[in-house]
Amino acid sequence: VPFGPGGLADVTMRLAGEPLGELLGQAVVVENRPGAGGVAATSTMLNATPDGHTLIVLTNGTSIAESQFELPYNIRTDLQPVSALAWFDLVLLTSPDSGITTVQALLEKAKSAEQGLRIATINPGSTQNLSAELFKATTGIKATIISYRSTPDVLGALLRNEVDLVIDAYTALKGAIDGGQAVPVAVTGSMRNAALPQIPTVVESGVDGYVVEGWNALYTQASVPAAIVAKLNAAINQVVATADIQSRFTELGVEARGSTPAEIQQRFESDIASWHKVMVDAGLNTVN
Repeated sequence: VPFGPGGLADVTMRLAGEPLGELLGQAVVVENRPGAGGVAATSTMLNATPDGHTLIVLTNGTSIAESQFELPYNIRTDLQPVSALAWFDLVLLTSPDSGITTVQALLEKAKSAEQGLRIATINPGSTQNLSAELFKATTGIKATIISYRSTPDVLGALLRNEVDLVIDAYTALKGAIDGGQAVPVAVTGSMRNAALPQIPTVVESGVDGYVVEGWNALYTQASVPAAIVAKLNAAINQVVATADIQSRFTELGVEARGSTPAEIQQRFESDIASWHKVMVDAGLNTVN
């Protein structure tokens, strides 16, 4: 897993790993290798014996990294898709002190405030950060996007009224939402989030064309035999369809859903193109 312990990719893989191991008849060990845009973890996987025993969790962030970094491997030819694992959206949050409870009220704030809307996200170039750039471009509002090192820093800025809007993943925001420290006004997916069924999507809120959905998927080396990939794919799809995994993922604001290898690769390719466009339109540096 190319992220540290406790993150969404780590938690969902650990939850699915136990029943997956039982189904396959061997332990599934999760090893965290964060850093360098996933290069450390991916390189470790690519250097392992190509027998299907070493997999990596790739994310929509990997499709962004393709435009951000000169990678020491070819994502398209060196890696082979196995299956999607989890799908998730982001949440738009405001401060309870702001009195803003809808996307339309946010847009009115952007028009009336001299500095426009102040939007907080984590790291520049992250899915959250680029989602803010996309929101700014799609709505045509005046906005300043401010990057912070971590979600707690982002929430602290919101509570101090230093920003008007936060865009981040539900799993990172659940405590603040449940504790009344932040108000969810919309979710970025194409459908409402099962963990926040009362909260509309951004499209439902009147912003046509704004949809952001992230994903986690398992990949392996390109040279792993097709029969092994097919066996792994069948096992993963069986695990994520179970009532227990469906329920536990929903609690995290995540949809447990597998795919064929071709389906997740198609989504991967589509996201490489769409996030590249967001970066170019926002005037951000790209390597291609």
